Amino acid sequence: MIEIGTTAPEFCLPNQDDVEICLRDIKGKWIVLYFYPKDNTPGCTTEACDFTDAVVDFSDLDAIVLGVSADSTAKHQKFIEKYDLDITLLSDEETKMMQDYGVWQMKKNYGKEYMGIVRTTYIIDPAGKIAATWNNVKVRVKRKKDGKTIETLHVDEVKVKLQELRA
Repeated sequence: MIEIGTTAPEFCLPNQDDVEICLRDIKGKWIVLYFYPKDNTPGCTTEACDFTDAVVDFSDLDAIVLGVSADSTAKHQKFIEKYDLDITLLSDEETKMMQDYGVWQMKKNYGKEYMGIVRTTYIIDPAGKIAATWNNVKVRVKRKKDGKTIETLHVDEVKVKLQELRA
């Protein structure tokens, strides 16, 4: 996990259209950078759709949204087309960026250990510094409040934090 105030590691990765996106080229804007395990899985689809639903809100806050996984650019393109996503997805098949950002970690599932992506979100400020972090993200959380079950969306937390940072 990268600490708040740290300079964001540089990256250059292809997006779903095989266009290289580099941090140096988008500095000066707020960046919502989220790492997710795999296209077309339930949690990752929900997260991508939630960010797509909020993309106008982020744009109004002068922020761009970038999702990153180890899927290929072709898989990203199919994922975007299938769910009509309106966000940019970067392909880190070699996991270098994920390692640089500390999200490529040892995971355990059903007793097996393996390296994988820990769902993480960063906000990078216009100067290229880490301004906020979320680790082990739960895309949607249900909890009880005043006897009712309410659902909290991760994307809403990110929007609120970005608004606070911009104030």
